[in-house]
Amino acid sequence: MNYALVTGGSRGIGRAVCVKLAQMGYHVIVNYVSNDAEAEKTLELIKEAGSEGELLKFDVSNAEATLAAIEGWQEAHEGEFIEVVVNNAGIRKDNLLLWMEAEDWNRVLGIGLHGFYNVTRPLLQPMLVKKRGRIVNMASVSGLKGLPGQCNYSAAKGGMIAATKALAQEVGRKGVTVNAVAPGFIRTDMVEGLDEKALKGSIPLNRFGEPEEVAELVGFLVSDKAAYITGECISINGGLY
Repeated sequence: MNYALVTGGSRGIGRAVCVKLAQMGYHVIVNYVSNDAEAEKTLELIKEAGSEGELLKFDVSNAEATLAAIEGWQEAHEGEFIEVVVNNAGIRKDNLLLWMEAEDWNRVLGIGLHGFYNVTRPLLQPMLVKKRGRIVNMASVSGLKGLPGQCNYSAAKGGMIAATKALAQEVGRKGVTVNAVAPGFIRTDMVEGLDEKALKGSIPLNRFGEPEEVAELVGFLVSDKAAYITGECISINGGLY
């Protein structure tokens, strides 16, 4: 059995990634923090795609809860290991830095960047022992070019891109690849409140992307076809940047 963990897997890009990995034959572990109904729906879609899955509920920004959940899974699956991890969990709390509350800064960094550390570190050793693993981190165009009103989100995603490049150098000799994917505007809950009609004009392809298009890129990066790609941040943004 090949296991894959997707954080923030109950909706949007995370859900599309779960379905794609299910189509590729992975047993998908769906992490989520609060919405039981949406998580169950993702699990149904995984089964419809012809695979099996399970739910693992924890807040990636909570180091103790994350470690307890992952170690609990590992103890219950002796001899098995999670060979694919997609660090997708993230939230937006947009505001100009002048008015940004510390809580909004810390929450976005906690989920988007600290969550990467909390989830990835306890999963690394089994990958290195088995000399097989794929880590894909969900970044953003915001982490590459910076977007006004998103100092917190840009910092989280920019930090994740830098961490991706560093970790790739640490684990490459053991057959583990680490890459980032940087979506632009993708039609999910995360872009609610944005003026799609106005923003489309800034995108050369003149449309928002679909979650399934991002999931296809993630699927490629975890496949054997991408075995010689590591330390990269690949944009999927319709030519926005």
